[in-house]
Amino acid sequence: MSNAITATNFNFEGQKNLYIGKVRDVYNINDKYMVMVVSDRISAFDVVLPKGIPYKGQVLNQIAAKALDDTKDIVPNWKIAIPDPMVTVGFYCEPFKVEMVVRGYLSGHAWREYKDGKREICGVPMPEEMKENDKFPQPIITPTTKAVIGHDEDISKEEIISLGLVSVEDYKLLEKYTLALFQRGTEIAAERGLILVDTKYEFGKIDDTIYLIDEIHTPDSSRYFYAEGYENRQAKGEKQKQLSKEFVREWLMENGFQGREGEQVPEMTDDFIHLVSERYIELYEGITGEKFVRSDVSNVIGRVETNIKEFLKTV
Repeated sequence: MSNAITATNFNFEGQKNLYIGKVRDVYNINDKYMVMVVSDRISAFDVVLPKGIPYKGQVLNQIAAKALDDTKDIVPNWKIAIPDPMVTVGFYCEPFKVEMVVRGYLSGHAWREYKDGKREICGVPMPEEMKENDKFPQPIITPTTKAVIGHDEDISKEEIISLGLVSVEDYKLLEKYTLALFQRGTEIAAERGLILVDTKYEFGKIDDTIYLIDEIHTPDSSRYFYAEGYENRQAKGEKQKQLSKEFVREWLMENGFQGREGEQVPEMTDDFIHLVSERYIELYEGITGEKFVRSDVSNVIGRVETNIKEFLKTV
């Protein structure tokens, strides 16, 4: 489908470099501004799948923009403007080399570790006799390293400080901000009939000030359950109803792919791509409580480039 952006290669005035992530293309403008294009690429198991998902970039960008606005009283963030539905322009920050993962429930990676008999993750103890998707007594922070290639790795607070990745003073602030952001995200999710299960935050610095950067509270960086029926499903040992991209991972696993060496990504048919696109729109409306307005994607790459260039003339 040609109405999805899977790659960009723009050339803006003042551009110093381009960082290409799994989903985002980030342009450094004069070490002062970052232009983040949220592409329609989709990744799972740390693998970028071969086809893009129309409107996915718009969904993620607009959820993150709203969430950044909803939390700017807690911590300064990098966002300046949204010149295009798929683009955020913000301040250039020096990122910390760790991601702050916070978990309110025993799910995903934490559950897999727990099921293997571990009762500690990233140096944080986990209570005995928990079941998958049980709520922790209080949210726990389980940081990871930021891998440029491959998998992020669990790391403890003590290791982060001893390796000099973050100072003691800064880490205290990162913990404070992480828990406050998660609390705000939990409250907003509850208003939508959702449970914010776990998420991750990234931070950077300008001079001595810490800023929240990248995206927050999107279905790519967060796991949500539907609140209605949660307790009943837990009591019966049933799977929780999720609002996340978990359905893509499940489809891949059902078709024999988990990102292991030698495995082939199953064919992504137009019908499947359309289904995923519609699910992302459903995610947007569930998380924001607002109707999704589809942007004009007849010449999406041209639209994005023009909107960025016009905005950069104003800064």
